[in-house]
Amino acid sequence: MLDYHIKNIKLAKKGKLRIEWAGEDMPVLNLIRERFAKEKSLANIRVACCLHVTSETANLALALKAGGARVALCASNPLSTQDDVAASLVKDYGISVFAINGEDNKTYYSHINKVLDIQPQITMDDGADLVSTVHQKRKDLVKNIFAGTEETTTGVIRLRSLERDNLLLFPMIAVNDADTKHLFDNRYGTGQSTVDGIIRATNKLICGTNFVVCGYGWCGRGVAMRAQGMGANVIICEVDPLRALEAVMDGYRVLPLAQAVRCGDIFVTVTGDTSVIRKEHFLLMKNGALLANSGHFNVEIDLVALRKLAKGKRRIRDFVEEYTLRNNKRINVLGEGRLINLVAAEGHPASVMDMSFANQALSCEFVKQQAQTLERKVYRVPKKIDQEIARLKLKALGVKIDRLTPEQKNYLSSWELGT
Repeated sequence: MLDYHIKNIKLAKKGKLRIEWAGEDMPVLNLIRERFAKEKSLANIRVACCLHVTSETANLALALKAGGARVALCASNPLSTQDDVAASLVKDYGISVFAINGEDNKTYYSHINKVLDIQPQITMDDGADLVSTVHQKRKDLVKNIFAGTEETTTGVIRLRSLERDNLLLFPMIAVNDADTKHLFDNRYGTGQSTVDGIIRATNKLICGTNFVVCGYGWCGRGVAMRAQGMGANVIICEVDPLRALEAVMDGYRVLPLAQAVRCGDIFVTVTGDTSVIRKEHFLLMKNGALLANSGHFNVEIDLVALRKLAKGKRRIRDFVEEYTLRNNKRINVLGEGRLINLVAAEGHPASVMDMSFANQALSCEFVKQQAQTLERKVYRVPKKIDQEIARLKLKALGVKIDRLTPEQKNYLSSWELGT
């Protein structure tokens, strides 16, 4: 009997349509799914997944199952689950799902443990909560685990910390580090979906606003690019001099956050760090400022400090909490400080997740094939996989490119040829 814990199985009909709709924009993953089905590339492999339970993730789960894997899925964020998609995965596709939108912290971790109860051979993470739970509370499972994969920047940071301290218990593939992931998913996916989430949550006009982006990594680049494209005056706040210099060269105004908070209308944190916007910043903000986060965890905006400063709080819109400070200044937090693109919108578009989840699927196959050779390290996705995904994506888009001639190959591989 299939084990699961979801909101309502009756939502499955709508969820199935959403899964099919997303699948139409995921041609690379569909090709992988077809090959997996023929070759049974993951036959009898147990895969525990802690990912955002969305229509795009559903298509990844179906690809893994087509390859013969037993898949169990839980949410990597309490507010990102699409309950109808979860229902369809259970009812229509026979996949164990443990995820309910809005679940509390206790339920969230109970779902992680339910997924781990399948005794996985491969783990698949978005934020490393699954791997972290194994390392802290479920070390008995390590003997079965070949390796794991990690989807996002925050998770890779946690894994490299484990590796640096010599505490990593099994190999990990940093899917986020693949060029066909972070150059596209982080930049174009986060950029569009973050602005989409802010607009859906607030119905505010972006053009003409002072739009402050905290962090100028690939996600920050994407958010800044899209906000600027909609007419915002973009301000970048950074701690890395190289990234700050790049933001200047890209045409943005770069300021310390302590200065930016005095003029900012909309703030987005995309740093992967904690307490980016803090007490001293709240006190200097304009009345009515909007605060959103697109970093993985809800720690980038110091909500504990904000609650202590506030004399009152009310939910003024579905995804907007208005904090009134003692001086009657109002500060609006979107999506409870969690990933605004998934809380108030639908996350990254399927066409960009196509490449991210192609990396996940092919990394699973790689892990199965190379299980005996991998060490307890964090690995990049093999370049061969990265390039194949790019090739397939271009083919799906109908784009053709040139090839090097033998003479050009020889020139690039030699040292003798010069002026």
